[in-house]
Amino acid sequence: MSILDPVVLTHPLVTLEPLAHAHAPALAEAASEGELWRRAWYTSVPEPDAVGDEIDRRLALHDAGSMVPWAVVVDGRAVGMTTYMHIEAETPRLEIGSTWMAVSAQGSGVNPAMKLMMLERAFDELACVAVEFRTHWHNRQSRDAIERLGAKLDGVLRSHQVYKGTLRDTVVYSIVASEWPAVRRGLEARLEARHG
Repeated sequence: MSILDPVVLTHPLVTLEPLAHAHAPALAEAASEGELWRRAWYTSVPEPDAVGDEIDRRLALHDAGSMVPWAVVVDGRAVGMTTYMHIEAETPRLEIGSTWMAVSAQGSGVNPAMKLMMLERAFDELACVAVEFRTHWHNRQSRDAIERLGAKLDGVLRSHQVYKGTLRDTVVYSIVASEWPAVRRGLEARLEARHG
């Protein structure tokens, strides 16, 4: 089994399908909800008419061996994207990132269900030693969500990269393999409490 294998991951709340151009119309609609691409200067959501280009970019990175992109599908409709990225197959370790979801899917339990599936695959099937999460210092919503997963703060990369015309401080978190059983139980408990 390869980290790069495109697989379908399923949970009662959400399905992750290998990203394809067939998802583009629904993803453009999802990005349009509340003009999601305009809402925060510190995050990256494609404009509706740029969704096709973003799919091309992610698929090219998959072909190059550095990304596994999925469409986030709820009730048969693509509502966002997520990926394994910065894949180090030899170690193995990876980052879960480049995730965005329609406003209507946020706060619905979809994110913890999706992360549970992605972490199960990373740790239980692919034997990753660590899974990383990165976000912009100013993206408090993302930082809170990552911390609720049980990821621990590794540190802040100061002036890490130019992002939308400004220098970005990148906050780095990770979950290591020995922490995975407790993280899994925490995610399962959250989902049981919400949908028990």
